[in-house]
Amino acid sequence: MSPNEPAATSPAEPFVVRRYRRALVEVRPYPLAIGVVAVLAVGWAVWASGPGWLTPAYLVLAIVGAALGVIDARTHRLPNALMFPLIWATAVLLAVAALGTGAWWTLGRAALGALAFFALYQALYLVAPRGGIGYGDVKLALALGAVLTWHSWTTLLVGLLAAHVLAGLVAIVLLLGRRAGWKSSIAFGPYLLLGTAVALTWARITGW
Repeated sequence: MSPNEPAATSPAEPFVVRRYRRALVEVRPYPLAIGVVAVLAVGWAVWASGPGWLTPAYLVLAIVGAALGVIDARTHRLPNALMFPLIWATAVLLAVAALGTGAWWTLGRAALGALAFFALYQALYLVAPRGGIGYGDVKLALALGAVLTWHSWTTLLVGLLAAHVLAGLVAIVLLLGRRAGWKSSIAFGPYLLLGTAVALTWARITGW
């Protein structure tokens, strides 16, 4: 079986075990790259989250985001085996943070931000040229939008702008270096993740 083929699973296995095995197949080809990025991301997550009630959500985003970013950069794929656990874990951990802090209004705003970010990228997916936005990016926006809007709508906007600015700068560099053409596609997931890190760093420093 190729490392990138889905793992053979049995319906008799617990659901969590089947999900874990499929996720393992996705990360197995890139252990070193994912490990290095994840270590750096975890250190950032602990600092950026306070630490505090948001730390678990940040840590999940850091670890799973590291894997997603590396895989997308290598394969132009954001696998559901990692994406769906990230979305559900983010929702649960933000709810736990709201329970611990009493910030139920903040949780509601995060939910609205997740839906708004998802809707925006759903629209971009429909109108962008083929190869511009993948549906994995649309699903990733759901988790990222929740974490960003937990802080504020401004943080969501910073994350959005940072992602597109970073992707645009890299595209220009690749074009000038003749390593890409006008019709070349780039994996956008890593830039969504980097843009989110920029915005959350900004929120940590400014308190917004």
